[in-house]
Amino acid sequence: MTLETMIITMSSGMLEAIKIFTLTLAGALPFGMVIALLKKSRFFVIRAIVSAYISVIRGTPLMLQLLAWYFGPYYLFGFNIGNWRFPALIMGFICNYSAYFAEIYRGGIESIPVGQYEAAEVLGYTPAQTFNRIILPQVIKRIMPAVTNEIITLVKDTSLAFSLAYAEVFSLAKQISASQASFTPFVIAGTFYFVANYVVEFILKRIEKSMDYYK
Repeated sequence: MTLETMIITMSSGMLEAIKIFTLTLAGALPFGMVIALLKKSRFFVIRAIVSAYISVIRGTPLMLQLLAWYFGPYYLFGFNIGNWRFPALIMGFICNYSAYFAEIYRGGIESIPVGQYEAAEVLGYTPAQTFNRIILPQVIKRIMPAVTNEIITLVKDTSLAFSLAYAEVFSLAKQISASQASFTPFVIAGTFYFVANYVVEFILKRIEKSMDYYK
């Protein structure tokens, strides 16, 4: 297999990795905010459940969670998992990253001085208006560096899809390397990941810079 053929073949795997990355962000970012708000609930039971969820997710490997999402329905309920591979991947990634994003959100929310809530109440803002118009813009600005780090990590973590034999770029690199007895596919895969991370970091840095509306 020529170098050009390797690159073309592995490009299709990179597109699958980008698909996993995009769908994970689309689900984990909003779901993480929901989890963060639930963890600040005034009801102890809700806080306890959410805390346990975050503890389990952050305390176990992502690969193990992906395997549980894929094989769990079969072993627990006897479901046919023939077409469940990709949905299991996305659910596993979303649940994992939402827990990390939730803790980042929570830290950002709790960093806002209580006086801002009190001032908004005096001005007649409802709790929803206070959060959406005053608190959230400041939270987003403060958590951008931490969110950027998690998103960059997600780009690399898409390689864990190989644990479910999903044909993303790292899985293809392993297959080609084994068949060709060559290390070149891994170099190509590493280059793909590096370029993807560079692009993601560049975009997020521009977004962060555009939010320098206060110091």
